Amino acid sequence: MALLSFLGAVQQATGSSYLIETHGGARVLLDCGMHQGRREEEEGNRAGFAFDPTTLDAVVLSHAHIDHSGLLPKLVASGFNGPIHATDATCKLVELMLLDSASIQEKDAEWENKWRARLGKPPIQPLYTLIDAERMLKLRVPHEYGETFEAALGINVTLFDAGHNLGSAIVQADVEDFDEKRRIVFSGDLGNSYSPLMHRPTPLHEADVLLMESTYGDRDHDETIEELADILQQAHQDGGNVLMPSFAVGRTQDLIYYLGLLYQQGRVPQQRVFLDSPMAIGANNIYSLFREQLAVDATWPGVQIEGHLTHIEKWLPILRATPTPEESMAINRFKSGAIVIAGSGMCSGGRILHHFKHNLWRNECHLVIPGFQARGTLGRAIVDGAKTVKLLHQRIAVNARVHTLGGFSAHAGQSQLIEWASNFQSRPELYLVHGEREKMQTLQQALSNRLGWKANIPDPGDHIAL
Repeated sequence: MALLSFLGAVQQATGSSYLIETHGGARVLLDCGMHQGRREEEEGNRAGFAFDPTTLDAVVLSHAHIDHSGLLPKLVASGFNGPIHATDATCKLVELMLLDSASIQEKDAEWENKWRARLGKPPIQPLYTLIDAERMLKLRVPHEYGETFEAALGINVTLFDAGHNLGSAIVQADVEDFDEKRRIVFSGDLGNSYSPLMHRPTPLHEADVLLMESTYGDRDHDETIEELADILQQAHQDGGNVLMPSFAVGRTQDLIYYLGLLYQQGRVPQQRVFLDSPMAIGANNIYSLFREQLAVDATWPGVQIEGHLTHIEKWLPILRATPTPEESMAINRFKSGAIVIAGSGMCSGGRILHHFKHNLWRNECHLVIPGFQARGTLGRAIVDGAKTVKLLHQRIAVNARVHTLGGFSAHAGQSQLIEWASNFQSRPELYLVHGEREKMQTLQQALSNRLGWKANIPDPGDHIAL
């Protein structure tokens, strides 16, 4: 009988990792994500793996976001040398994201070691290096949606569109161990059906074991474009800027779409929109390579307007990309009339912190939080009502008006999760993953009430027989 181990994103929303093992000796890892948020959780990134990386046959990656892919270079540095299977678009995006992540790891270690030297402490090593990331990238094996491939002896995998971001996948693993056959379905991150660019998650119908994400298991999303329009108008009247911390892949592209839609309707009073994220600028280019996978019938960036193909320069002509540090710093000359989209999405680093320094303390400014903020992040502290926050070695007052627009999240809401799960004709063993415990419990109760379906909430390190 095969075994499934819950190693990460268990009663938390980051660090996705699950291991399939057979008695025949096959071992396949689903995701290898980085922990984000609380200090103690992030420190877990430096801990050893719960398995010997040299014994893995393969990794199957659901999508490119760091909480699902971020420890892959460390896995390779620890001895893994097998294939890393993902969709073709994810293979492109993970290169962008993990080279950037490796650069951050090196710079963070360099900065930390300057302080440690002054305190007489021994230096630390980066979590992984650019060399580790480059070695990892050589192991990528791209696949199309619907293509079945053998990840290891007796483990055949098929990837389906999860609708979360470009290339995101639901992972179906058919496991044959001696005379027993079991089908595992891992939802990955399921998309929000309100997303203008992504298709709805592919409905699947058969499984023996189902792992389903629960990031927004406690609530539904509403379409929030009207809320966004109202915020832009209010910020214009108040005479301040609008800040939008955003993930470079997925969230940013949706925000540009919605801002362009409002602009075409004459409802963006601001004079300029800054895309202040080199990674997001690179992600836009990758989206253009896979435009046939987008839900919008147009060449990305761009959409269809009255039958004519319109590129981003016409769709949102006030958009300005600022890839260099000098261009980024120049944004802070604008005290009003600007919309700034910058990373990181959970405000845990990146250029958004510098814009907070110049705007967060100003009553006339507005902060739009367009999605989930993990417990322990700066973004979560602000959403929870912090009056002051510490950033860039300073304490800053939170006087700007804070708006949380869950409808812009790339994750499915509670009703969307239940709707997707209801497509399974038989009732597989259901395990809730990738969510905070209280959100899982709310979804667990909702599944029981609406479908009469018992959902399990595993503990970290749990194992189940397949």
